[in-house]
Amino acid sequence: QVQLVESGGALVQPGGSLRLSCVASGSIYRVNNMGWYRQAPGKQRELLATISIGGETNYADSVKGRFWISRDNTKYTAYLQMNALKPEDTADYYCNADVIPPSSVFARTYWGRGTRVTVSS
Repeated sequence: QVQLVESGGALVQPGGSLRLSCVASGSIYRVNNMGWYRQAPGKQRELLATISIGGETNYADSVKGRFWISRDNTKYTAYLQMNALKPEDTADYYCNADVIPPSSVFARTYWGRGTRVTVSS
């Protein structure tokens, strides 16, 4: 079994910054792509950023230049640095990861349970 746990969500004022973390644990041989998503109340889940095991990144236009994804492969951890936060960034933030378990060549996608970010004065 593999678990993903997000942390770092908080109440922050507009213009502020937060750093989210996502840690994968359990039966892991390798973690391939990792990604961050968010879901605001009444809206669909939105892809924000992805990062490959080699560090290649992609961003949604809505966060490009404000959010930065990174990872530490030794800790099976992905980060999302969020700057210049806006009220419309308020949402539950989720990470996912494509994990290859030991004795397998196939990756399976796992999701965390989310961490809440509220941007408000």
